[in-house]
Amino acid sequence: MTLGKKIRKRMRAAHRKLREARMLAKGLLSTRHPLLVHIIPMRRCNLSCTYCNEFDDFSNPVPLDKMFRRIDRLGAMGTAVITISGGEPLLHPDLDAIIARIRTDGIIAGLITNGYLLVADRIERLNRAGLEYLQISIDNVQPDEVSKKSLKVLDQKLVLLAEHAEFQVNINSVLGSGVRDPEDALKIARRAIELGFTSTVGIIHDGNGQLQPLGNREREIFEEIMSLGKRSFTRINGFQHNIAAGRENEWRCRAGSRYLYVCEDGLVHYCSQQRGHPGIPLAEYTDEQRRREFLTKKGCAPRCTVSCVHQIAAMDAWRAPQTLGGGSAGAGSLVQLSDPTAHD
Repeated sequence: MTLGKKIRKRMRAAHRKLREARMLAKGLLSTRHPLLVHIIPMRRCNLSCTYCNEFDDFSNPVPLDKMFRRIDRLGAMGTAVITISGGEPLLHPDLDAIIARIRTDGIIAGLITNGYLLVADRIERLNRAGLEYLQISIDNVQPDEVSKKSLKVLDQKLVLLAEHAEFQVNINSVLGSGVRDPEDALKIARRAIELGFTSTVGIIHDGNGQLQPLGNREREIFEEIMSLGKRSFTRINGFQHNIAAGRENEWRCRAGSRYLYVCEDGLVHYCSQQRGHPGIPLAEYTDEQRRREFLTKKGCAPRCTVSCVHQIAAMDAWRAPQTLGGGSAGAGSLVQLSDPTAHD
C-alpha cells in the first residue's frame, strides 16, 4: 500500500469513527429509528453453499430506481447503517451507485460478500463509491462439498483487500454443525489479524435450526477467536457464550424496529431466518408498526443465533420491556401500539 493510500485510509477511518460516535449517541437518545438494515439488491449467488437458505441461481438484480426508492425511504426513517447483502451483491451491475446513494442519504454503508469477484479495480471502485465496511465469511481452509468459501481460494482476495481497501474489512469464521475441522476457524481468524483486518466468529445451528452446544475443543477455539477480535466493530458478543454452550438467551429482540431485513421484493422481515414476519412492503411500513415491533416479544428469540440482531438489540437492552405478544415463529427457528420512547 502506497503512502498516499495509507494516509487516505487513516483519514477515512477517523471520519468513520466520528460518524459511528454520532450514530451511537443518536441511537441512545431515541428509539424512533432503525439502527441497522440489511437490504437485498440481488438474490442470485455465484456459489451454492449447502447450509445457506438466502440465495437462488436465477433471480435478476433489483432495478436501480427501486433500490434508490428503498434507500431513500430508509433514509427518511433516520436509519443509521445499511448493509448490502444477498445472494451475492457484487453481481448487481449498479452496486457502486447503490452504495453512493446510501452515503448521499447520510447513512453508513456496509457490504457482505463471498469475495470471489473482488479484484484490485473492483476494490478501488468500492473505495470511490464510499463503502465503509465489508465482511467476508470464510468457512474452511480447504473447499469441500458444503462450502467453497475457503481460505485457500480467497487468500489472494484478502491480500488484495489489505493492499487496496480504504474501508474496514472483517473476516468471519464459523464453528458448529457441519464444520468438518474446527481448527480451520482459528487459522482463518489468525490470517485475518495478520493482514490487519478484524475477526469475528459465528456459530452455525444444526440442520433442524436448533442450537447445539460446541464440543470442548470448539469452545476453546471460540474463546481464543473472541480474544483475537477485541478490536472488532462487532464486540457485543456476550450472547454467543450461551449459544456456544447450547443455552437459550434471555433478551429483547428489536427486529422489525431497530433492525430490519428488506428482501429483494421490498418487504420488511424480522431477519433472514424469519422471512414473512411481518412481510410488509417497506413503502407501507409505518412508524407505528416499528414502535409496535419494538415492544413485541419474539417467540424465536431464546434460541436465535443471528448475531447482528443480537448486537443491535444490546443498544436497548436496558429499557422498554416487551409487553406485547404475537411475534413470529417458535423456539426452533434461527433466528406495539404504544410508543417505546416513553420508556427512554
